[in-house]
Order: sequence, then structure tokens, then C-alpha cells
Amino acid sequence: MTALVYEDFAPGRHREATLIRHALGSVHEEALVAGLAGGIGFMYFVFEYAGRPPMPTIVAQAHPDPWVQVALTRLRIPYEATRSAKPRWHRVEAALDAGAPVFCTVDRSALPWHGPAPMAELAAADPYVVAVVGYDGDTFQVDDPAAGLEGAGAPYAIGREEFGAAWSGHKKGRHQMVVTTGKPAGEPDPEAAIAATVSRLTGPVLGNHFDVNFGFSGMEKFAAQLRDTTTKTGWERRFATPEAFALGTQRLYACLEEEWTAPGATRPLYADFLDLAGHGEAAALFRDSGRQWSRLAELARAADPGAAAAGRRELFDACAELVDGALVLERQAVGLLPEAAPGE
Repeated sequence: MTALVYEDFAPGRHREATLIRHALGSVHEEALVAGLAGGIGFMYFVFEYAGRPPMPTIVAQAHPDPWVQVALTRLRIPYEATRSAKPRWHRVEAALDAGAPVFCTVDRSALPWHGPAPMAELAAADPYVVAVVGYDGDTFQVDDPAAGLEGAGAPYAIGREEFGAAWSGHKKGRHQMVVTTGKPAGEPDPEAAIAATVSRLTGPVLGNHFDVNFGFSGMEKFAAQLRDTTTKTGWERRFATPEAFALGTQRLYACLEEEWTAPGATRPLYADFLDLAGHGEAAALFRDSGRQWSRLAELARAADPGAAAAGRRELFDACAELVDGALVLERQAVGLLPEAAPGE
């Protein structure tokens, strides 16, 4: 049996930042890791599947760059990232024997401690990273510090075959493993990380027509669709049935407070990072923006699933006002932060 390579499994405010922090021996503050990995972002889509109500999704953290690799790069920690057609269990075990956890990208709906996902196809498409931190024969110990899960605060035991199915489930990250290979080669550069976040909020992210859904443009689109009373993409028509309205409001709360985020759309955690980096004025603005997002989430959580059309309209308008307020604050904050130098 290989002993666990670390013993801290307590959930933090942000799942990925906490996962990385655990793997590095908890020597860095969660806010520092989160900020270096990219901190905040904004992506807004409404996914539609035949026979199901619309599925609004907001990713309020840095996206789509991989958190683990970006954080390790900006912490100046060398690592090796590999993918293979089949699981390389001997490589996993060799890394663990050497005292290094193994970051693996999985289909979270296949992890038994998560339970069945409401929309498994959407969950399988998300690159969900966990860390394998020990093994005993064919049983692996996995770190997944997601707050609210049963068993959170301890490693999860899972059989080799069952973990292999989860590891194979995310097609773009199938059998990917990331392992640190040495000590930091220098000091982290918060200013470069901040400039990258500014660029993500203000400019193209993907370089294609989907960029309208990202950053400040995505926030504007979200507010516009909340207010839209006439077209099929407006929330008035899209979420007119009790079933659709209930799912839409549930998703707003989850996406801004729990899923792919830290509470307050990750803004308060990012504000803590900016304080560490010496940008207190911008930090205060992002902290205020986080309060706006949390108010929106709370309105959505408290919404009556059986609300009449007038009640739904009142909620959507109130949410749009909060998005507008957050956008004003974040534009002001970004104006106080360094931008990337030409050519970066």
C-alpha cells in the first residue's frame, strides 16, 4: 500500500484552487492560487436539448484554460502533462510512490460520491479535475474538495475499474494526467496573471463567434436576454413554463454560488488575491460586484417555482439590474488594473 501523499482534504471556497493548494502541501493561500490560475471570468450560454427545458449555464471563473496547468505555470512549478489511449496505471502508481499526487480529468457524473447528474451529457462534457493521492491494490484514494458533498473533508475510495470509467468519460481529457516534477523555479508573477484576466474580461477569448458569450460582452448579453420579452431567446419566452422557470432559477443560484465558481461569482475570492497583489482599490470594487452577484443568486434561489407571468417578469428585471450594476463595478475595477504588454 502507498500512503496518502498528503493529509489535508478540507474543502475551501473554490474547488480547483483548493485541489491545487492541497497537492502543493497547502503552502500557498487559496486566494493566491485562484488568482494565479486566472481567477474570474464570465461565460454565459443557454443549452437546449430535445424534450428538456432550457439549461442556462454561467461559468464565473477563468475559462476555458485549464486551472491546474495555468496555476502550476504561474507558480513556476515544473510539471508533466500526458495523455494516452489507455489508462497508464503504472505511471499513476509510480508518481504516487514518489510522493506526487496525480491530477486526472474525469467525467464527474461517473464518480459515485456525486450521484446521478440531472443532465449527464452536460456533466460529461465538463473537464472535471480530481487528484489521485494514494492507492491500496486496486483501490485508489481521490481528493475532490467540493463543498456540500457527502464525505467531504476526506479522500474518496474508488476501485480501479470504476475510476477508469470516469477517467475515460471526458473525451477531450481522456486519460490525461498532470504530475509535478520539481520545485518552483522562481517567484510567481501576479501582475502577468492579472493582465491575462483583464484581457479575458474585455477582449476575445476563443477568437470566434462565441466570444459574444464571454467576459463583459457575455454579461451584456445575459442582461439583454433577461429583459427580452419578445424573441425566443429571451427569458420571458424561454422560461415561461413552471418546469423551465424552476430549472432556470436553480441553475442561476448554482452557477453563481456553487458550481465552477466560489461564492459571489468568484469575485470576493479574486478580491482577496488583488489585496495580496497590492491592488486594494480594484479589490474593493470586485468585492462589491460579488455582492451584486450573490443578491442575484439569492433572488433566484428564493423564487416561487409557480410564479405567475408578472412575478417572473419582476424577477428577470431585478436580475438584469443586478447584472448591470456588477458590470459597471467590474469595468471600473478593470480600469485600475494592468493590461498585457503588446505581443503578450
